[in-house]
Amino acid sequence: MNACLWTPSADRIDASNLKAFMQRVNEDWSVDLQDYDSLHAFSINEREKFWTSIRDFAGLKAQTWGERVLVDGDKMPGARFFPEAKINFAENLLRKNDGSEALVFWGEDKVKRSLSWQSLNEEVSVFAQALRHMGVKKGDRVCAFMPNMPETIVAMLAATSIGATWSSTSPDFGVNGVLDRFGQIEPTVLVAVESYYYNAKSHDCLSKVQEIVDQLPTLERCVIVPYTRENPDISAVDKAVLLDDFVAEFDPKEIEFEYVDFNHPLYIMFSSGTTGKPKCIVHGTGGTLLKQVSEHLLHCDNGDGSRVFYFTTCGWMMWNWLVAGLAAGSTLLLYDGSPFYPNGNILFDFADAEKMTMFGTSAKYIDALNKADLKPKETHDLSSVLSMTSTGSPLVAESFDYVYDAIKDDLHLASISGGTDILGCFVLGNPIAPVYRGEIQCRALGMAVETFDDDGKPITGDKGELVCTKAFPSMPIGFWNDPDNARYKAAYFEKYDNIWCHGDFVSIDKETGGIVIYGRSDATLNPGGVRIGTAEIYRQVEALPEIQESIVIGQDWKGDVRVILFVVMKGDNVLTEDLITTIKSKVKTGCTPRHVPAKVIPVKDIPRTKSGKITELAVRDVVHGREVKNKTALANPEALDLYKGIAQLQED
Repeated sequence: MNACLWTPSADRIDASNLKAFMQRVNEDWSVDLQDYDSLHAFSINEREKFWTSIRDFAGLKAQTWGERVLVDGDKMPGARFFPEAKINFAENLLRKNDGSEALVFWGEDKVKRSLSWQSLNEEVSVFAQALRHMGVKKGDRVCAFMPNMPETIVAMLAATSIGATWSSTSPDFGVNGVLDRFGQIEPTVLVAVESYYYNAKSHDCLSKVQEIVDQLPTLERCVIVPYTRENPDISAVDKAVLLDDFVAEFDPKEIEFEYVDFNHPLYIMFSSGTTGKPKCIVHGTGGTLLKQVSEHLLHCDNGDGSRVFYFTTCGWMMWNWLVAGLAAGSTLLLYDGSPFYPNGNILFDFADAEKMTMFGTSAKYIDALNKADLKPKETHDLSSVLSMTSTGSPLVAESFDYVYDAIKDDLHLASISGGTDILGCFVLGNPIAPVYRGEIQCRALGMAVETFDDDGKPITGDKGELVCTKAFPSMPIGFWNDPDNARYKAAYFEKYDNIWCHGDFVSIDKETGGIVIYGRSDATLNPGGVRIGTAEIYRQVEALPEIQESIVIGQDWKGDVRVILFVVMKGDNVLTEDLITTIKSKVKTGCTPRHVPAKVIPVKDIPRTKSGKITELAVRDVVHGREVKNKTALANPEALDLYKGIAQLQED
């Protein structure tokens, strides 16, 4: 059994939302749930009662919830939650209207400002009025090319308050990457920033915005948000208006919320798009709200008084997840820019200055802190920080050690995993349970998560496919322009009938119930027919001080598959034969002989998506001479050239 690194105090357990929720469920349904496992079992065996309790515990609002909670609950896809409900997403996020802080924003060290709940309501009101005035209506698409700043949240809430559908990317996307996404969904309005800060430099966006607008024929208006300049010249951008001018003729008044069906399209999200044009994943209003608020309240213990941060851009689903913290009554802490400008401490400066309670980030960020030998515990107070969440890639055991050794020892560390596909988590944190080294704590409430072997049989303790065996509210309502659901079904239900197959290679510990993710199933290595998760190799290799980062693929070779490891060296280190021997020995000892790479090759860079995930499949395609169909999905597509024509890959 893995070492226990943290256990919540009795006082913390007693004060938790999860404990209060369990007591309420016991009272409402005359049951006797005494621990998380029994609550989880209730949540999947009594889905109607569970999701009704979430709705009531969170105080979610609706014009009507209707009489029925679940129809066709045995069908995936096809199950319908609250089929008669009429709700509004923005109304549930604008749950306060007072002078306390709703949003706090830092743009590196250049901009610091905050917005009260009252001001947030007022700004949403005038933006929504302006949208209505220009004719935007329920079902129209409003898109954003924006940083993670208050105006983005205002625009989203305004759009969803009138029943429009929201989609966003971040301003570091290239023009083609934006058009590959927004071009498919035909927006009426584009909200775009004029420039943004990164590494203390201002990056102009207006030329890109001009190109984007010119190639979106359905667009009626482009609202330009000033950021680094007060009065940018927008004359070259067709259909453009500055934000202040767009809302100038409207005064704040009570917001008119348009009530929509539970499955009315709320968000359109996009797959990474490295194998072709991104899939447009459509998420419903009610399912997104229920799922995300359950995670904020119960799994993260957020609520009134919480000050919640996630380091994310508007091109990653964690932005959509973060904003739902408003529905829990939390203050959101927004940061835009480099997390390492000027010296790697700014996010911890932010945590101390703004009394952050939840620090959300990526596994790669934590690893980078470790590689940089930063010790925030010695330089910052961090007494307000109660929890740290990590996602984007598996959090290796050594990173658990680093967090408790170098950041804070009394901290709920929650590695979490789910995705754009469900706008939430399959597996995540449990604030009333111990944290075990290298393990995700639990399966999410309401999620019937299992591990299947290659024959489609449930297993525990061994590695297999992560599946969900029962329908849940935040399943996509479909893909855009997929009228017969053919692409939707192929994406999740092709491998096992009526079972959601997510594409992660995982194991569930028999003793602790903790989960370990070994990587994506489609990136799993198969030397000699044995399935190997790439994360197992990364854990061993990236623990070496000479290695900054690595990426591993399987190369087809002489009727089998051999493991190829590419490494980015740290600093001035050089990949010597002795170091290659050390790497192979460490992988063999820490994993198995099957994991040992046949080749270890130095590279200068690793291609990654806009959200920072390394792209094993794209590298594999390049190595095998196959075309990478959509390089615009990558943050650094030029890195792919480093993997072409490598002579060592043609040798035994």
